[in-house]
Amino acid sequence: MNHDLRPEHLECRPDIDGLRAVAVLCIVVFHAFPEALKGGFIGVDIFFVISGFLISSIIGRQLARGHFSFADFYSRRVRRIFPALALVLAACCAAGWWIMLPGEYRQLGKHMAGGAGFVANYVLWGESGYFDNAAHGKPLLHLWSLGVEEQFYIVWPALLWLAWRRGISPLTVSMVLALASFGLNVHAVQDDPVRAFYAPQTRFWQILAGSVLASLPERGEGARPWLPALLAWLAPLGACMILAGLALITEARAIPGWWALLPTLGATLIIAAGAQAWLNRTLLSNRVLGWIGRISFPLYLWHWPLLVFAGLAGRGAPPVALRIGAVAAAFALASLTYLLLEQPIRSGGRRRLKTTVLVLLMAAAGGIGYDICRRDGLAFRMQERQAYTDYFENSPAQWRFFLRAGIPDKYHLECEFFDIAKYRAGRADMVPRRAIAESCYRRDPSRPHAVLLWGDSHVEQLSYGIRNHLPSGWQVLQVASSGCPPRPDASDASIVNHCERSNWFALQTIAVARPDVVVVAQNLGHTLAGMRRIADRLQGLGVPRVVFTGPVPHWTEELPKLMATGLWLTKPRRTFHGVDRELMAHNAALQAGFPKGGNAVFVNVMDFFCNQDGCLTYLGEDPRSGITTFDASHLMPQASDLLARDLLSRAITGN
Repeated sequence: MNHDLRPEHLECRPDIDGLRAVAVLCIVVFHAFPEALKGGFIGVDIFFVISGFLISSIIGRQLARGHFSFADFYSRRVRRIFPALALVLAACCAAGWWIMLPGEYRQLGKHMAGGAGFVANYVLWGESGYFDNAAHGKPLLHLWSLGVEEQFYIVWPALLWLAWRRGISPLTVSMVLALASFGLNVHAVQDDPVRAFYAPQTRFWQILAGSVLASLPERGEGARPWLPALLAWLAPLGACMILAGLALITEARAIPGWWALLPTLGATLIIAAGAQAWLNRTLLSNRVLGWIGRISFPLYLWHWPLLVFAGLAGRGAPPVALRIGAVAAAFALASLTYLLLEQPIRSGGRRRLKTTVLVLLMAAAGGIGYDICRRDGLAFRMQERQAYTDYFENSPAQWRFFLRAGIPDKYHLECEFFDIAKYRAGRADMVPRRAIAESCYRRDPSRPHAVLLWGDSHVEQLSYGIRNHLPSGWQVLQVASSGCPPRPDASDASIVNHCERSNWFALQTIAVARPDVVVVAQNLGHTLAGMRRIADRLQGLGVPRVVFTGPVPHWTEELPKLMATGLWLTKPRRTFHGVDRELMAHNAALQAGFPKGGNAVFVNVMDFFCNQDGCLTYLGEDPRSGITTFDASHLMPQASDLLARDLLSRAITGN
């Protein structure tokens, strides 16, 4: 993020340094300890407001004095942003060489090129999807916000300059564009939340909120005497809004959307209160926050790669001590970057030479990243391991592994409302498919018994084994959609949300087809209360038997990657390395608390695959073709077959 601009044209605001410190601390805590501050990512929203206020103030004052220069503006941006960014890109490139598998390094190269070109938000937007690599494997994920800012500053100086030349108020321009961008944000967050998160046009309103504030008339000597007292209350109000955002906003919310108003308006009010407001003067202006604010940009750049590489080195969630160490290292590196790199480059002479060299260095970083991506992550570094992980490569457009393993047919993906064709074309959204195959929901009168599979992809993965091992008199129906846990209160045949449509259609199918058994499964979020609500609803629909499957083993990294890294030399058949032990404990609590008797049963899938020696990594003799999961939690067909043969088929038939 941007964020320590102190040109001579702008009055020093130590409170803004403090607010910048609050923003970056929220982000760092959220990334290092997400359970401690689930809403910490709203620090980015605060940064956007600060950036819009500072830079619009600078441009506005320079235009008013007739001193504005596009060349000077962009030269300042280069000297401000490029030094720390180039250093972090180089550090990630070097660390990735030693730590990352070729596929991961290929992706890092793409992100380096996107970060150097300030289009990281578009690159990440294009990657987003149900089967995309987890965020903890992307060291440059956080550069999306820098891309949004720099895209704004490509057009904003020219718009302000044109408005000034034509006598149009900057306030008018800022407000009109802010309202338009906010409207796009609210509309997109419902239909396409990924676009709403990454697209510049749905994020610009937050930067423009600061621009609106910068465009307001300055208070002069004739200001009303009660105005300072009124303004003093703006800071506490803004602080309360930010605190509310930290408490209420989580990744489960529709973000940015309406919720983003809390941190955005909160930061705007704090800045509007002025440097002399009590909260700003006494709390935000203290020296500690001031220093953190001054190093906030390099701190933002360093902290996330350090946390990601700490996880990649151990191929799992880094322990608390290691995360604390990574954060401490980020502060140290940020301080050194600020003192030894940023300050010397931003001060002194030879500005044109410095700018030219920095542009060339950034172009080189982007070129190196592109070459790493083009050359398949320099696979010669780990050829044997690359061959192993390549077997499971599954980018949306090719879907090579899924097609090779027959996943679409074996798991009957024709029975889901998620539009896979759009996903593979890079246009994934929440709009459901118009219909699913008739065989998914229509009863076959020649078969006396039927079971319906309901849930998300974690019930789809059971389909192959169940169909193989149920007696011939049983028909298997299926209504399940990726990313859509079962909801017994779904009541809308939605045309904009595939999860709502899928759950509604499943309940309608149950009511009409009247299956003997319903198997309910989901990825995460299992609770006894939730299962009780589902069982009650299905009992009300006349279902004689409900089978709930508990969670399957979850690995902290994709199992093929674990096998190619930390487990490569030993290739153990069972291990606890990389297993989510907290989920195992939660599963045990579900087993212990599930009521015995009645029409509902709990099938302990976790205990089927795991014992005192660890969880199964592969079946048979081949650690590649026999692997139990193709990612962090989805079962391979052979594991689905084994589970149904030895456990699930009996739970369904009652025999």
